[in-house]
Amino acid sequence: MSSEKKVLLIVLDSAGIGYLPDADKYGDVGSNTLGNCSRAVGGLNMPNLGTMGLGLLTDIAGVPPVDHPEACYGKMAERSPGKDTTTGHWEMSGIILDHPFPVYPDGFPPEIIEPFKEQIGRDILGNKAASGTAIIDELGPLHMQTAKPIVYTSADSVFQIAAHEEVIPLEELYRMCRVARELLTGKHAVGRVIARPFTGTPGNFKRTANRHDFSIKPPARTVLNLLKDNNIEVAAVGKINDIFAGEGITESVHTTGNMDGVDKTLELARKQFRGLIFTNLVDFDQQYGHRNDFRGYAAALEEFDRRLPEIKAAMQPRDVLIITADHGCDPTTASTDHSREYVPLLVYGQQLRHGINLGTRSSFSDIAATVAALFGLTFPVGDCFFEEISI
Repeated sequence: MSSEKKVLLIVLDSAGIGYLPDADKYGDVGSNTLGNCSRAVGGLNMPNLGTMGLGLLTDIAGVPPVDHPEACYGKMAERSPGKDTTTGHWEMSGIILDHPFPVYPDGFPPEIIEPFKEQIGRDILGNKAASGTAIIDELGPLHMQTAKPIVYTSADSVFQIAAHEEVIPLEELYRMCRVARELLTGKHAVGRVIARPFTGTPGNFKRTANRHDFSIKPPARTVLNLLKDNNIEVAAVGKINDIFAGEGITESVHTTGNMDGVDKTLELARKQFRGLIFTNLVDFDQQYGHRNDFRGYAAALEEFDRRLPEIKAAMQPRDVLIITADHGCDPTTASTDHSREYVPLLVYGQQLRHGINLGTRSSFSDIAATVAALFGLTFPVGDCFFEEISI
C-alpha cells in the first residue's frame, strides 16, 4: 500500500439537497438548500460538480443530470436527532447520537448564567436566541460602553459569546468560553461554546476570523481515533479540530474562509504522507445560509466549483476525494437556522469506479466505515460502500 495515499473529505458546510422525511419535526418541510438557492438566482454555473454527478441528486437549476458522471454519487440521511454542525460531523466520523443536544430558545437558565457571571467577574448582555449579526448590531454599542460580553444562542445547541476585540481581548474572550464549557455539562451539555469576536464601530460591526469553537468531547471513539492509532495522519482543516475537541487529530490548520480552506487543503494534498485530510468550508453556512443571503451562497458554490479542477489535479492516482455536507441551511426560507436535509455524497478517484449510484444512505456514518476501509481498516459503525466503488 502506497505510503502517500490520501483521502480528502471536504464538507461544504450546510449544502443540503432536500428535506428529510422527519423534517416536519424540525419545521423544515420544503427546505432544499442547493435546489432552492439555484432557482432563486436563476441557475448555478457549476460545471465541475455537475460533471461529477451533483445534478443527479436533486433538481438544481443550471446543473442538469449527466449520463456518465465522473464520480460515484448518492445522498445521505442523518440518523442522529438534530441538525447541527457537531451532530453532522460526529455522525460522518462514526458516532450516532440517541438524544439531541439541549437547546435554549428562551435563553440560558440562572443555574448556568449566575455561576458564569461570577466566574468571569462581569455581568452580561443578551442571554436570548438571536441572529449573530443582529444581536451584535443591537447590543454592540452598549457592550462597548460597559465591557459586558454578549451571550446568545440560536436554534442549535450553542452558547455563544460575542465581544469587540478592542473591548475584551481575544484571550480573555477565550477564557470566558472555557469557563462556560466547564459549566455546561450533564443536562446542559451543549454541543459547542463559540467565541464570536468582532471589530468596527456602531452600524459597521464585522465579525472576525478569530472565531473559536469549544466543543464537547466526542462520547466514543471515531474513525479519526482509529486512523491515528494506526499511525495514519489526520489533518484537520478549518473548524474540524474544534468540532472534535482535538480528539483523533494529528495536525490542525486554521482557515479564514472558504478559499483559504481550499488553499490549505491543496497544500496538504501535495505533501508526501498517508492519511485523511478532513476539511470544513464554513462560509456557506456562516456567511450566507444564516443570513438568508442566497446570492452570496450561490456565488460561494460557484467559487468552490471553479477550484475543483485544482483539487483533482493535486491528487495522486490512489487518492480519494469525498464531497459532502453536514446539514442544510436554506437561505431562501424564512428561517435563518439550519435545516434537516439530505446531504450529497460524491466520491472520486482515478483508480475508483465512475458513475456508480450509491443510492440513499441511511446514515452519514457510512463515510466512517468507508474511510476506514480505504486504509485497510474496519470501523464498526456505518455501512461501508468500499466494494461498490472499487475496481
